[in-house]
Amino acid sequence: MSPRLKLRDIAFFERPVQFARPFRFGAITINATPQLFVRAEIEVEGRGVAVGASAELLVPKWFDKRPELSPVQTVDGLRRSLEIARGLYLARTGFQTAFDLHSWSIGAQVATCAKENIPALAAAYGPAEIDKAILDALLRGAEANFFDGMAGNIAGIDARLSPDMSERDIRTFLSGRGALARVAVRHTVGLDDVVEGTGGVADPSENAGARYFKLKLSGDPAADAERLARIGKELATLEDDTRVTLDANEQYADLAALQALMDALNRDAALRPIAARLLYVEQPMPRDITRRTPLGALGTRGFIIDEADDSYDAFPAARALGYRGISSKSCKGLYKSIINATRAAKWSAEGEAFFITGEDLTCQAGLAVQQDLALGAFLGVTHAERNGHHYVDGFGETPIAEAQAFAAAHPDLYADAGRGIRLSIHDGDLLTGSLHCAGFASSVHPEWSTLHPLAQPTPIQEQLA
Repeated sequence: MSPRLKLRDIAFFERPVQFARPFRFGAITINATPQLFVRAEIEVEGRGVAVGASAELLVPKWFDKRPELSPVQTVDGLRRSLEIARGLYLARTGFQTAFDLHSWSIGAQVATCAKENIPALAAAYGPAEIDKAILDALLRGAEANFFDGMAGNIAGIDARLSPDMSERDIRTFLSGRGALARVAVRHTVGLDDVVEGTGGVADPSENAGARYFKLKLSGDPAADAERLARIGKELATLEDDTRVTLDANEQYADLAALQALMDALNRDAALRPIAARLLYVEQPMPRDITRRTPLGALGTRGFIIDEADDSYDAFPAARALGYRGISSKSCKGLYKSIINATRAAKWSAEGEAFFITGEDLTCQAGLAVQQDLALGAFLGVTHAERNGHHYVDGFGETPIAEAQAFAAAHPDLYADAGRGIRLSIHDGDLLTGSLHCAGFASSVHPEWSTLHPLAQPTPIQEQLA
C-alpha cells in the first residue's frame, strides 16, 4: 500500500544563473536565465510533517517556441504554469497518494493553461516541478531513498493516465528496477560551440573525457552536413569508441528537408565518421508537423521525440508514425518518464526495439542534476546529456556555503580542482552512489533565505494584447 499524504504548502523561489558561454540551440541563444526552486510541505499519514524540494532552470523558448513571443514572455509562461498548478494541487485537501495528486490535477492544468494561451508542454512544467518536491518530501517522511521507494511504488503510480498499459505492466517494471552505478555524460556541442582546436570537440579539458556526444542541428541540411563533417574529423581523433546523437530542436521544416540530411549521411564519405557513430536523431521537425507526418523509410535511423512529448499519449502516437524512442526529462514530468519507460520495455519485449533517452535542459549542479540523474539511473538510461557543467561555471551564483554543503554530502558528484566546486566526472561518467539517501537523490536542500520569491508573471494574453 502506497503511503498517503496531505499537502500543506507549496512555495516557489528563483535565483539568477549566468552562463559561462552562450548556449545556442534551435532559434535561441541563452546567456542567462533564472533557476526555479520549489519547497513543498506535506503531512505523511501516520508519520508527521516532511519538507521536500526540487529545482530546474526556467528555460526560455524551448517549451514555447512561438516566434511572436520574446524569451522573457516564454519564461513568464512557465511561471504562470507553476502558479496555476499550485492552486490546483492545494485545492486537494484530503489524504491521497502522490500520484493521486498528479493525476487529478494534470488534466485541469492543461485545460486552464490553454485558456491562458500556454501550450501543453509549458503547462506540464508546473506539475513536473511540484511533483518532484512532493516526492522528495514523501521519501524523507518515509525515510526511504529514491531507488528503493520507486521500486516499491511509493508514489502509487497506476494506469489511469495510460490506458494502453495495465497495472501489472507498471508494477512489474517498477519492481524490476535497480540503480545504475554510473551514467555516462553525453557532451553537448551547441551551434555556437568551438569545433576544432583548443576548447573544441576533441579537447579533453572541454569534453571531460566524454564518450558520447550530442550534436545540435540548425535545420539547414547543407550547413549541418558541413559542420557534422568537421565534427566527425575531430571525433575520429579520440581513442575511445565514441557515439553521437543529433538534435534539431524542431528546426527541420518538413520531411523533405530532413530527407536531404539523411541522404547526405547515407552517401557522403565525409559524414561516415558521424553516420557510423549515430545512435538516434532527436525531434527533427516542429511538434505540430511531427504529429501529422509519418517518417516512412526514415524511421530505420532511430528517431525520438522530445518537444512533441506533451501528453501521456504522445509516445504511442509517435510510435504509430515510426518513432522508436522518447526522451526523459524531469522538467516534463517524472511520472510520464516512468510510464514511457514501461511502454518501451513492454513494446521491446514484443519484438521491436524501443527506447527512452536521457536529455537535459541544463540541469544545474545541486538538486536539479541529482534528481534528473537519479531518474535516468532508475530507468536504466546508460548515458545522458549533461549541460550544466559545460555552460555554467560550477554552482554559478549559488552561495559558497550551499555549494560546500552539496559537495560534502555528495563527494562522488562534486569536487574542487582549483576552479571552485564543480560536477565531478569520472572517466566520462557520473557516479550515483551518494544519491542513495533518504529523499529524492539529495541529502541537502538549498539555503532558502538566499533565494528570491518567484517573480510575478504577466499573463501571455495580456502581453500579446
